[in-house]
Amino acid sequence: MDKIFINGKIATIDSKNSFAEAVAVENGKITKVGSNEEVLELKDDNTEVVDLEGKLLLPGFNDSHMHLLMYSYHIQNVNLVGTTSIGNIIERTKKFIKERNIASGKWILGIGWNQDYFTEGERVFPTRYDLDKISTEHPIVFTRVCYHIVIANSKAMELAGITKDSPQIEGGKFDLDENGEPIGIFREKAQGLITSHIPESTVEEIKEMLIEGMKNANKCGITSVQTDDFEAIPGKNYENIIKAYKELNEEGKINLRIYEQCLLPSMGRLKGFLDSGYRTGHGDDFFKIGPLKLLGDGSLGARTAALTKPYADCPDTYGIPVFTQEEIDELVEIAHNSDMQIAVHCIGDKAMYMAFEAIEKALAKSPRKDHRHGIVHCQITDEYLLNKFKELNAVAYIQPIFLDYDWKIAESRIGGELLKTCYNWRTLLHSGVHLGFGSDAPVESFNVLNGIYEAVTSKDLNGEPEGGWKPDQTLTVEEAVYGFTMGGAYTSFEENGKGSIEEGKLADMVVLSRDIFEIPEDEIKDVEVEMTIFNGKIVYKK
Repeated sequence: MDKIFINGKIATIDSKNSFAEAVAVENGKITKVGSNEEVLELKDDNTEVVDLEGKLLLPGFNDSHMHLLMYSYHIQNVNLVGTTSIGNIIERTKKFIKERNIASGKWILGIGWNQDYFTEGERVFPTRYDLDKISTEHPIVFTRVCYHIVIANSKAMELAGITKDSPQIEGGKFDLDENGEPIGIFREKAQGLITSHIPESTVEEIKEMLIEGMKNANKCGITSVQTDDFEAIPGKNYENIIKAYKELNEEGKINLRIYEQCLLPSMGRLKGFLDSGYRTGHGDDFFKIGPLKLLGDGSLGARTAALTKPYADCPDTYGIPVFTQEEIDELVEIAHNSDMQIAVHCIGDKAMYMAFEAIEKALAKSPRKDHRHGIVHCQITDEYLLNKFKELNAVAYIQPIFLDYDWKIAESRIGGELLKTCYNWRTLLHSGVHLGFGSDAPVESFNVLNGIYEAVTSKDLNGEPEGGWKPDQTLTVEEAVYGFTMGGAYTSFEENGKGSIEEGKLADMVVLSRDIFEIPEDEIKDVEVEMTIFNGKIVYKK
């Protein structure tokens, strides 16, 4: 026996929600779960015994939707999270360039600004002219926290060939001033007009980034991720990204189970991918091809989420659907008929109507009982959409941490009446819909304890609002933990191999500093990960 963990409070998350004291691990699998005495009978001279000292042991956390490569890429660039003004952005970036002695002409990239957190009276988007105050010799591109808007300076626009004569594109737009001059704000698909000119990373560089990203995920107790990577970095070369993961796997350097959510937004890219032989389930326990990922709309914060009615605080816009109905119908049908699972990013109700219509059409033409097609984010819903999840047996990829920001803006964006049926996770769960919980990192932190806390309390990380934002939609701690373990395993067709601590399953587990089933709910966010076990090996220890 390789390892035995004893003296723990082991929440198995099995069908009976049972608890145990000890667990034995061999060759990356769980071989025995039971009392200390039962499990210690398997000890031999080569067994490492780990005393949990009464700590809570859970299945390893599964983030059902994030962007691992994007996170890994951007932690080496300017961190704009927490900036409080355009001036603050300028100051922070100048310091970044000076400290790193970045040569003239090199691209400067940043992520994380959010104008809603700027000082009162300054809550506007930066423009090219603001970024020009940082440098006119470096091309600069800054991505909003939601990843649905980028701001470019004049040098970046010059290299991209963007002028007042440049045509707008379907599924996106770039903003113009009163004279018709582009001001550096690029929304949705228009982002590609700029980002396509940023130099591409090599396979070795991608591997180095991923190693750092995986290490940070392990610190949060994460052992599995469902990650959207194919358009995360310049070049959008999915073959290089797949190669990087496969090489890390062969080298024994992969410390997360990867289920790739394959963002392939055009028919050409999708057909090329399918022609290469890729399908959902292709791979092994460490790296596996997951669903076709489609981006149906934008974000609520940027007012690009596609709504059926105009924004309450901006009546001249309904947001931006990325596809026409015909385009999404065709992509979904091709993927469905090619044995691909489908996951569609939908924040606005309009985008969700379009996605469900496409899925329903594909299923009508070619029925498949256990398709596990689903909606990523699922925020702005009405009664019809809530019922459609169950009717189509669709899965819901939920990010509880979104409450941290959205409770401050949602009602002003969509109005109080529609809000009653939005963020209705308890309603979905109790109607029999399968929920997988995640973070959408790096849009938000992938700290799972924060996600569990917000699902359970409906409060932000500052404890607001008092009593919770949507107290009628809060979940129990058990339900939230299930969403980050077995719920995530279900969305990737892996519930029989991981997600709970049961004999025969993969030995992925996490030890917490406190028992989240017993402490006050408001303290869950303060709990720390003590140890992360991946494939039977301790990959993180506090």
